[in-house]
Amino acid sequence: MQNPYSGPRQIGQYDFAWLILQLERYGKQQFGERFVIREVDHAVIRVLLVYFLADAAQAEQLGIDLSKGILLTGPIGCGKTSLMSLMRLVPAPERGFTLRSVRDVTFEFIKEGYDVIHHRYSLLSYTHDRPKTYCFDDLGAEQTLKYYGNECNVMAELILSRYDHYMFSNMITHLTTNLSATEIEAAYGPRVRSRMREMFNLVAFDRVVQDKRL
Repeated sequence: MQNPYSGPRQIGQYDFAWLILQLERYGKQQFGERFVIREVDHAVIRVLLVYFLADAAQAEQLGIDLSKGILLTGPIGCGKTSLMSLMRLVPAPERGFTLRSVRDVTFEFIKEGYDVIHHRYSLLSYTHDRPKTYCFDDLGAEQTLKYYGNECNVMAELILSRYDHYMFSNMITHLTTNLSATEIEAAYGPRVRSRMREMFNLVAFDRVVQDKRL
């Protein structure tokens, strides 16, 4: 994306309407001409832009904690993955992240075991002098797996591992999911849900929304 810092400035430091146009333009390039950003989604996108541009003044007004990650929730097909993919184009340097599907992470676990959890995605590899940030996409799409006969809830263990690094090294994690809070607790347990409250800013699409992929 064209450097967002060089664009027109109005809301906070940046013109929101201009940024929406840039996101839609790059969305069409990445996902096809049918990609559009609907006005009903502007509130969610504003929060994401404020966070990833690290606009401290606007973040305080919106109740966003820049030291936490983003938990982006909403129904299937609302555009969570597309938006997070586009957000990789706009961050301030310290806000950059790598997007990984939770299904890919679990497939890696099947092949390679616990090193995937405790080393590949939890080691303190650094980018811009900060622990590496990941966005794990579509939490809930995976399943509990066995490795050499031992059952493992891969994403529960990964979240707990990164939580420890978050507490001691400010390691940021982002998630997308279509699960509700109660469904998250049922799938991953109350301990994980409790840790997630500390790790994430909750950003939610309207639960009643048409699947944009249809």
